[in-house]
Amino acid sequence: MRDEVDGLVEAWRAERPDLDVEPLQVLSRVSRLARHLDRARRAVFTEHDLEPWEFDVLAELRRSGAPYELSPGRLLRATLVTSGTMTNRIDRLAAAALVRRFPDPADRRGVLVRLTDEGRERVDAALADLLRYEESLLGSLRRAERERLSSLLRSVLSPLDED
Repeated sequence: MRDEVDGLVEAWRAERPDLDVEPLQVLSRVSRLARHLDRARRAVFTEHDLEPWEFDVLAELRRSGAPYELSPGRLLRATLVTSGTMTNRIDRLAAAALVRRFPDPADRRGVLVRLTDEGRERVDAALADLLRYEESLLGSLRRAERERLSSLLRSVLSPLDED
């Protein structure tokens, strides 16, 4: 079965025979898949009245386990944003009653950010819908194929994530 990437690679081979365009076979497909996933994530999150960044912060809190609280520093490291950006995000999530701030008992100057019941319900529902969509994308792959694909992608991503 041919796809658009096959045509793109074929055209580049004809126009630039001096270049090895083989990386396009994989990375153009990864790029196209990422765009489709981004659109789907946005659609799912919109159904739950969430922005992608809101889901990311709420999901990080949810994954932390009960009582679903982290310091702002842990949240910014996990979501790869600056402290100013994280402060703004926490403010907005708190105004929407999705998180609350509490004094950190281990640090008199610090605070902890805790997921509210509403925040937990919203992130849980959005995750369930997202996973249903993602499962439909992978439905044509057998378990062994999924595991192999996951392993191969991990090999490509690992060196990039070390930066």
